[in-house]
Amino acid sequence: VDMETSAPGKRPWWTVPENFLAPTVFDMEEDQEEIIFGQSDTSLRCIEVHSYTLIQLESWFTATGQTRVTVVGPPRARQWLLHMMSCVGSQDSYRHARGLEMLRRVRSQPLTENDLATSVSMEPNTGDLSLATRISVTISLSAPQASPYQLSGCHGFHLSSLYS
Repeated sequence: VDMETSAPGKRPWWTVPENFLAPTVFDMEEDQEEIIFGQSDTSLRCIEVHSYTLIQLESWFTATGQTRVTVVGPPRARQWLLHMMSCVGSQDSYRHARGLEMLRRVRSQPLTENDLATSVSMEPNTGDLSLATRISVTISLSAPQASPYQLSGCHGFHLSSLYS
């Protein structure tokens, strides 16, 4: 399966309406945004192209300087990015190193089916509670004005359950 398309011989991912139905929306701290997307978001376009997603960053005027991140695209690609970002923000040294390796990979080359399959099988470390202050996840199930379900970090559930 070619990652740029929804299946062999099918349309490109951005022409599949289902990839836009339930965007992944979450807030992250400004310092984490800079680590992931680079100063002035110089790595944003590269990450979008390599992950087959569209990512919107909106700065929020808060005391901690949070950024609202909205990701649309194939569910497994969004899940992979969410997992990478949660690992990068982790205080656990193993998870943080794993996140930085995932970040290096998505900046340097397109994600493969194998990358996405590996991410699906990973479960977040439920013991790293410091992450809850670094990234909070809101999964919108309909229009952004609707009441979204608020999840504090990615603790205590499988990321794959977000997209079932």
